[in-house]
Amino acid sequence: MKEIIKEFIEASPEKMISYAQYMELALYHPEEGYYIKERQKIGKQGDFYTSSNVADVFGKLIGKWFAKNSGTLGLPSSVCEIGAGNGRFARAFIQGWNALNDKRLSYWIVEASPYHRKLQAAKLDGLENVDVLHAESYEGTGMEQGLIFSNELFDAFPVHVVEKSQGVVKEVFVGHDNGQLKEIMIPVMDDRITAFLNDQEIVLAEGQRMEIPLMYEPFMKSIAEHLSKGIMVTVDYGYTKEEWMHPSRRRGSLRGYYQHQMIHDVLQHPGEMDLTSHVHFDELKSTGEKYGLNFVRKMRQDEFLMAAGILDELAEHHDHNPFSEASKRNRAIRSLILPGGISQSFDVLIQAKGMGSLDEKLF
Repeated sequence: MKEIIKEFIEASPEKMISYAQYMELALYHPEEGYYIKERQKIGKQGDFYTSSNVADVFGKLIGKWFAKNSGTLGLPSSVCEIGAGNGRFARAFIQGWNALNDKRLSYWIVEASPYHRKLQAAKLDGLENVDVLHAESYEGTGMEQGLIFSNELFDAFPVHVVEKSQGVVKEVFVGHDNGQLKEIMIPVMDDRITAFLNDQEIVLAEGQRMEIPLMYEPFMKSIAEHLSKGIMVTVDYGYTKEEWMHPSRRRGSLRGYYQHQMIHDVLQHPGEMDLTSHVHFDELKSTGEKYGLNFVRKMRQDEFLMAAGILDELAEHHDHNPFSEASKRNRAIRSLILPGGISQSFDVLIQAKGMGSLDEKLF
């Protein structure tokens, strides 16, 4: 992968590429990209964990939540999950839906990785009362109404990187010197980056670095254009504008995860480790509003799970066996809602189109 990146750098007129281009290659190159290659990425043998892979209760609860509320909300039994990973969330969601709703479910998956599509097919084989369908984009699903869901999707979007140095906002590029990848900074020349900073009213301090997610807008625009009525639920980790300004975040959030170790130098191990940056939630909200995806609510993941009824999933039992299914489920539930657990690092952003006043109908 490193040689491929160097070839792209050499082929560029300026002998450097943006961080967005670097991430696109490292993560999504059709042969050597991290998400494309056939290797385990999630779980103990991978590089990171997600909420849906901590416990099936996460997906089952959200499946039950939609099963209970889709009729009240006037939505069909149609779901689109964008970036479904190994398929564990999808399987749990479908099981949760089937526990409370006998309507046949259409479950669309938008997935770029052939390897993940293979894992999903194995994981979802044999499920009843569901049509599992695949598309390369949300537009390709043809789904005009329903629920759109993603879990840790936007944090993997390629981003540009800027830094204020000597009073000037500069973009950070990737070049190479004697075969070693290195950073190169030049004053920002991309008007889209300047517009982003102005629109979000972000003023960088000297030495402050930040990721600029220019890919949010075309993605959200495409969804809004093809969704006539529905809810979009985004689960991810990120910051508001105010949170981005905290001194502890002055070096930005772009990181690598390799064998469950955080790597600050993201030019290491290209194609072999996950790359991620924190989500700009205010940008997702404002871009959604711009194209008709109205902001409904943003809440911490544990608050969302509590409102959706996760405490009802706790089993009352007197089995002292810590390895019983009830014991394992109860531990998983506690890990999702107790202080200091995984859910306190995640937020749930809810947006809607064609739904009218919605907030009170969700729970």
